[in-house]
Amino acid sequence: MFGAYFGLFFAAFGAATLLPLQSEAVLVGLLLSGKYGLWSLLAVATLGNVLGSLVNWWLGRSIERFRDRRWFPVSPRHLEKARVHYQRYGHWSLLLSWVPVIGDPLTLVAGVMREPLGRFLLIVTLAKGARYGVLAFATLGWMG
Repeated sequence: MFGAYFGLFFAAFGAATLLPLQSEAVLVGLLLSGKYGLWSLLAVATLGNVLGSLVNWWLGRSIERFRDRRWFPVSPRHLEKARVHYQRYGHWSLLLSWVPVIGDPLTLVAGVMREPLGRFLLIVTLAKGARYGVLAFATLGWMG
């Protein structure tokens, strides 16, 4: 039983970083098995996903010192474009942190932009928890 929760946590954590993992499939599979509690699955998935986003935020706070290195993964043009977008929409753009493709880089940019940790955690937790909640209740509603 612990292994399933650990697997969900790892999938959610990894999916929030730049790793190509699918935590939604793991959550749905565990829900469909009927062996695990809804609220504990939601808590584990949300915690893992938020902590993965926290890694992105921390990397964003530290990474800019390497921007002049050849191996730096983001071009100065793309970094500036992300910065302009974040300045325009501000911390509320973190409500989109759950969206595939744009959510993970958004949490990294929040770190680059020095988003305060408390506000970052609050908004990201709300966004990611709501996404998992909607997915879980849709899955359970579909089951009948």
